[in-house]
Amino acid sequence: MPLPVLGILTLYLNEHKHLEEKPIYQKMIVEGGKLGLDVFVFTPMDVSDSKKKIFAMEYDAKQKKWTRRWRNFPDMIYDRCRIQKSPRFAQLLQFRSRYSKMLFLNKPLRNKWTIHEVLSKKAEFRKFLPETRLYHGLTDVHQMLKNRSVVFLKPINGTGGRGILRIEKLKAASQYYIQGRNQQRKIISPQKIHASRLGAILSGWNMKDRYLIQEGIAVELPDGRVHDYRMLVQKNKEGHWQLTGIAGRVGAPRSVTSNLHGGGRAVPAHQMLSSWITNEEQRQEVISTAGKMGVDIAAYLEHQYGPLCELALDLAINRKGRIYLLEVNPKPAREVFSQIGEPELYRTAITRPLEYALWVYKQKTETADTKENKPQL
Repeated sequence: MPLPVLGILTLYLNEHKHLEEKPIYQKMIVEGGKLGLDVFVFTPMDVSDSKKKIFAMEYDAKQKKWTRRWRNFPDMIYDRCRIQKSPRFAQLLQFRSRYSKMLFLNKPLRNKWTIHEVLSKKAEFRKFLPETRLYHGLTDVHQMLKNRSVVFLKPINGTGGRGILRIEKLKAASQYYIQGRNQQRKIISPQKIHASRLGAILSGWNMKDRYLIQEGIAVELPDGRVHDYRMLVQKNKEGHWQLTGIAGRVGAPRSVTSNLHGGGRAVPAHQMLSSWITNEEQRQEVISTAGKMGVDIAAYLEHQYGPLCELALDLAINRKGRIYLLEVNPKPAREVFSQIGEPELYRTAITRPLEYALWVYKQKTETADTKENKPQL
């Protein structure tokens, strides 16, 4: 009997067909084989509509090498595609539209601003949300800085810390301190400016209706580095949402973000939290509250947008233990758990989507069998 087939849908990063997460996909193919799941990798560029075939990427664990061959379309698709500005992303949108009837484990989410608006509708989530607005112009920055000393400007579709600006209102009259990262994730030189120059600087970033403005949460450690927490929630092998794990992240020097791809490093969550909150009982309560929030948000967003199988939530936690939801990421990386020295947690983060895929396939098969065997009246 043939194994159920899972296709990992991704995008090439460039014209040389480079894949950012190839080592992760390799692990997923190997772990899938152990579970009884046939896994291959493909992009929209590898799909032949005329042949109704996919020129799939496969990994041979025995020979330890990647190969390609034409495959039939998979039983299920695990969509790992992140937003990018390229013709490849346009191809992805066409693929999703043309093959929308296929069984996707996860549907795309909306942009950061829309997600914020949707979560704001629920009172139970509002208490976790920093003050956030859609950026229309310089007036929005001045308005929020009336009551805040720090604000962040973030692209509504950005990933990996790209294009983020931090603006701090200094005690000196009409003075601001600006830091950030450009679209290539490079740290821009911090600068102190007069208020009269702020508009000119922001206008060069082409922000209108493409950025949001968010209150800054005090997350600077004694050495000046920023930190936050990456929490991963996933569907388990029974189809239920579950907290997989949470880890701390410390940003690179002079960085306004803590992303690992931007030079940040991972730290065990309890270790980081203990330097921030000394009471053990309070730390446990914070972790428990964060976990419940993550599972509840995942279930709510799935109800709003359709099937999901995993979400990463980026959190800030202040010294009083208050939790802020900074961002929701529907295509999470999981290396943070490897970097904190938790190999089993890392393996769980890799295998859970595979176990969930098998559960989905079983449910689909049982439903089909029930319909086939239903007596005709």
